[in-house]
Amino acid sequence: MQNIRFKKIKNMSTAVIEIKNELAYSFLHNLERMDVLRIVSKKNDRKQKLSERFAGSLSDERVEELQKELDQMRNEWDRNIY
Repeated sequence: MQNIRFKKIKNMSTAVIEIKNELAYSFLHNLERMDVLRIVSKKNDRKQKLSERFAGSLSDERVEELQKELDQMRNEWDRNIY
């Protein structure tokens, strides 16, 4: 009979995975119970800025139209109304 030695890992790394079916959750929880891995909740993820989230969602033409409308609205406030 051979003796098996396990090497201790000092530096842990974090990986992001995409779950493709429900069986994977069971598999991951079993690995966690065996102390092979630790499931980290999504709360630890850094929040994405809104500017990053919506970057490129408007076409250049639409951005130009909106900018013209904003300029027009701002100019309306500059005129004398009395």
